[in-house]
Amino acid sequence: MAALRFRFPALARLRRLLRDRRGVGAIEFAIVIPLLIMAYIGAFEISVAMTVYQKVNRASATVSDLLTRTQTTTPSGLDSMKAVTAAILQPFPQREGYSLKITGIIVDVDGRATVAWSRDQNAGTPYRKGSTVTLPEDMDAKDTFIVRTEYGVPHSVLLMMPGLSSSLNTLTLGKTSHFRQRVGDKVECAACT
Repeated sequence: MAALRFRFPALARLRRLLRDRRGVGAIEFAIVIPLLIMAYIGAFEISVAMTVYQKVNRASATVSDLLTRTQTTTPSGLDSMKAVTAAILQPFPQREGYSLKITGIIVDVDGRATVAWSRDQNAGTPYRKGSTVTLPEDMDAKDTFIVRTEYGVPHSVLLMMPGLSSSLNTLTLGKTSHFRQRVGDKVECAACT
C-alpha cells in the first residue's frame, strides 16, 4: 500500500481531501444563505402588500362613508375624493394607473338597482345613468340609496426578477365598498351625468 502512495501522490491527496471536514460549515452556509435571503425578502414583500391592501380598503370605505353623510354633492366634490384616497394611502404613492369609480345607486322597492350618477378619477362617467347594476348577493337592499366606491391601486413588487416582464411584477390591489345613505333619502348630484 505504501508503494501505491509513492506512485500515485494525487490519489493520496484526494483521499485526504475527502476525509477532511474543515470548512463544511462555510459550504453549508453558502448553500443555505440564498434561501434565507429569499424567504426574508418574500416575507417583507407580503407584509408591504398587506399594508397597502388595508389602506386601499380603508380609502374605499372612507369615500363611501363621507358621501353617504351628505344629501348633495357636485362633480368637483366627487373629484376631490382623489385627494382623500391619496392621503389615506400615504406613505405609499397613488401611482399612475390607479382607478377610482364612485357611483350613486338607486334601489327601488323590488330590489332593482340603477345608476343615479357616476364619476371616475379622470372626471369621466364609467357607468351610464339609468343602467342596471348588480349588488352583492348578501346585500338585502330595497327602497334605498347606495354609494359604491371602486378603488384599485397598482402595487409594484420591489424584488425585480431578471427576465420577468413588468406585468408580473405589478399587481392591482382593489376594493369595492357599498354604503347605504345615512342622511336623507339619497345623494343628489344635479350636475353629474
